[in-house]
Amino acid sequence: MRSYRELFRTPEFTPFFVAASAQTVAQTMGGLALGTLVHRATGSPLLSAVSMFGSSLVQVLGATVLLSAADRLPPRAALTALPLLFAAATAALALPGLPVPWLFAIVLARGLVESVGGGVRWGLLNEILSKDGYLLGRSAFNMMSGLMQIAGYATGGALVALLSPRLSLLAAAGLYGAAAVVVRLGLTRRPPRTAGRPSAAVTWRANVLLWSSPPRRQVYLALWIPNGLVVGCESLYVSYAPDSAGTLFACAALGMLAGDVLVGRVLPPRLRSRLGFPLLLLLAVPYVVFLLRPALPLAAAAVTLASVGFGASLVQQERLVALTPDGLTGHALGLHSAGMLTMQGVAAALAGSVAQLTSPAAAMTAMAVASAGVTLLLMGAAKREEPRTVGRADGLSGG
Repeated sequence: MRSYRELFRTPEFTPFFVAASAQTVAQTMGGLALGTLVHRATGSPLLSAVSMFGSSLVQVLGATVLLSAADRLPPRAALTALPLLFAAATAALALPGLPVPWLFAIVLARGLVESVGGGVRWGLLNEILSKDGYLLGRSAFNMMSGLMQIAGYATGGALVALLSPRLSLLAAAGLYGAAAVVVRLGLTRRPPRTAGRPSAAVTWRANVLLWSSPPRRQVYLALWIPNGLVVGCESLYVSYAPDSAGTLFACAALGMLAGDVLVGRVLPPRLRSRLGFPLLLLLAVPYVVFLLRPALPLAAAAVTLASVGFGASLVQQERLVALTPDGLTGHALGLHSAGMLTMQGVAAALAGSVAQLTSPAAAMTAMAVASAGVTLLLMGAAKREEPRTVGRADGLSGG
């Protein structure tokens, strides 16, 4: 599969894509509205950051206990039920007078459910397209995510400014409901990819198997940590520029879109495979300019450039799919999604804590430096692993 035209000619891809687009807009609109609502109520950078990304904190629990369900649930039924649950949770967040502790309880409960959704969604994409089309398909989804985030943050920012955060949350709930309808009507019924009942024990055994491979382990670390630390920077946009956070989020989405087009469509495979780590460095380095507390135009330019580096995840996901047995594809991709979101939640809490003690600008700079440092460490580990990998391969071929 070589073109986006072929993608959209594939049966079921278009409704699957449309439903995911609606959910992305809903998530960005709802996140911005919720962060603004909490910031207005508390004035706390930490609580504002955690309200937007706190649902990610419980992803690790879902990855430990629930993730085996990703390959053991009927995909259409699961992907219909999940957005309906998100719609109900988002509408509940809009209730007037909802105490902040209850708000965070809803956010964390939603995150626990989300931990299964990534595995179901990306495992189904791998079924619809097969492995040879997975990278192009994820590229299309990531491009969509960038465009829908721009639309979501722009629309959400306008609704928050002109009306109220609560009305923006209700609009997001409506979009989740629409996504559920599209999935139910547009996808065919499929059996689960793996037989058996989901359980914590099965989840744990599969996690151990996936983690036992050093190449897969390095891919997971590269997918989770540098990305997550930079999302910690993003979690402080509301605190850094309360009246212009939507602009910064939209610029980040624009940069991510450019990176996904570059990696998914422009670069040849041989060059693409070499750019994973350089793109991760690009993801972090431009944020160092925030040490100077730049005005909005320079801040927006830095955010846009940095977000091109999110294209690194396509390189790493392609390698992860290649390293994973077919029966564990949904689980492996769900583990990637859950670990990535968990790290984003941890980084958001960490960034908010540092900002509480210093300033949003100082915290963003610190998170960027940490991300670049981790990337350099992973680069060194990968170079040390290469000779051993080649040696093992030579030994096998010689036997």
